[in-house]
Amino acid sequence: MKQPFAFGGEEGMENFDSSIKYRASLQNYLIDTGDEVILVDTDMPKEFPDMEVDEDTMIHNGDRITDYMSALDELGYKAEDVSKILITHKHPDHTGELRNFPNAKVYMSKIEADDMELEGDNIVPVEYGSGGYYNFEKSEKIADGVYLIEAIGHTNGNSIVIVEVDDVFYMIHGDITYTDEALYANKLSIIFEDIEKSRETLDNVREFISNNPTVYLSTHTPYGPENLENKKIIDLNNPPEPIYFE
Repeated sequence: MKQPFAFGGEEGMENFDSSIKYRASLQNYLIDTGDEVILVDTDMPKEFPDMEVDEDTMIHNGDRITDYMSALDELGYKAEDVSKILITHKHPDHTGELRNFPNAKVYMSKIEADDMELEGDNIVPVEYGSGGYYNFEKSEKIADGVYLIEAIGHTNGNSIVIVEVDDVFYMIHGDITYTDEALYANKLSIIFEDIEKSRETLDNVREFISNNPTVYLSTHTPYGPENLENKKIIDLNNPPEPIYFE
């Protein structure tokens, strides 16, 4: 992804360097609690064509390695194993394969569920009834140590997911930032429905990370799976050397 896309939400794309390209990818996450299998987002629809890329392309997630359901199978899980799905927001690269899980309970903010016109006994429109979670005002407890948290801005019903494991917080943040470089630089992307709420959410995310040992798990950069594999605790005051896409 180009720097103006990842950084230009508040200051304008023209103030950033389009020759700087950060690594981009597309992945979602699975939580196995031992008692149940919980998905966080469900990728792009399988039938979506590969993206055509030229010099003006702002973000390209790369060539498709495999489709979502095949990847799930390769991990050793089947659709019927999944009991719950948590959706961070309504965009198709996060909701594209919901259709394959008719028996799983799908949790997403009521705003997003209404926008998508989702209906059915398995749809759970969340109104964040569990109160505050640390410095976030609204949350919904999904399972022991698993929380869906209101994080408006990227969309009007946006959420993040936090998973607690051994005193470490794994933050699956959807698209709060598109790359970790933007998290460290405190920059918003150009994709949002409410810029003021986006700023508030990023401030809350950075405050949480500053005060709690957090592994930051992105959808759109290889830093996501790399942070997970390495259990990398984010230190906002010591950003790593950027890894640029050549």
